[in-house]
Amino acid sequence: MPRRWTNKRRAQVNFSPLWPGDSEIDELFRIFRSLGTPDEKMWPGVSELPDYKSVFPKWPPMPVARLCPEDLDAVGLDLLKQFFVYHPGDRISARASMMHPYFEDLDREMDM
Repeated sequence: MPRRWTNKRRAQVNFSPLWPGDSEIDELFRIFRSLGTPDEKMWPGVSELPDYKSVFPKWPPMPVARLCPEDLDAVGLDLLKQFFVYHPGDRISARASMMHPYFEDLDREMDM
């Protein structure tokens, strides 16, 4: 079995939210505490979104490694970093993520 899909790796997937807020604002603030409060530098145009508030607390981003299992390798961390991007145009797509080296041991012949 490929090293990334061992029983230990499967156990790390618990099907629970990464940021389990009890309200919309709680969930947003949990995300902001992890990824940093979005600003114009990381997401051009964010301040023009209808629900953006300039008074949101300003949190700096934390290292992605703090958000995931300790034994996730550098390739897995790289993939997560590409998912955890606010600006949709800069975020890795589902199709591109399947071509990421993290999934190199998957059968590439499947329909995409």
